[in-house]
Amino acid sequence: MKKSILLMAIAIVMLAGCRHKTTQKDLQKAEAALFNEDQTMNMEAVPTAIDAFDKYAQENPEAENAADYLFRAFEVAVNTHQEPQQSIDLATRLLERYPDYDKNSVALFMLATFVYDEQLHDLDQARDCYQRIIDSYPDSPFAADAAIAIQQLGMTPEELIKMFESKNGSGL
Repeated sequence: MKKSILLMAIAIVMLAGCRHKTTQKDLQKAEAALFNEDQTMNMEAVPTAIDAFDKYAQENPEAENAADYLFRAFEVAVNTHQEPQQSIDLATRLLERYPDYDKNSVALFMLATFVYDEQLHDLDQARDCYQRIIDSYPDSPFAADAAIAIQQLGMTPEELIKMFESKNGSGL
């Protein structure tokens, strides 16, 4: 009995040590599987691709392309309307681990617009993300868009139309 337990413990330790590390080939395969022949998104491949991109970034945090793959995981999660918390977690890790990454303003804008505003209807969090773009990335092309987005948060389509009409000085 003791030998069986010992052998099982050794087997478990050996299996844990043999965990597969994500390779460039795995990443290429995951990226290729994301799209069908007609270039539509293969929704069945989305969770696997997100996991592969995220896992690579976690396994290789110092790699030159780690931030790119973490951003890619976030981008796929947002664009395919995965669980909002998954998108939030991916963006949070990206912003914390790679504060100087050149796509952080894009990630914040996507997080504010598509996750907090559209999916969760959390206007306070959306406003915070937009403001963070303005404060942290003032030279980003998204800074001006973030300022406009703050002004338009919570407006109905009808209110937006009226605002645009009044700015243009014309009615339809």
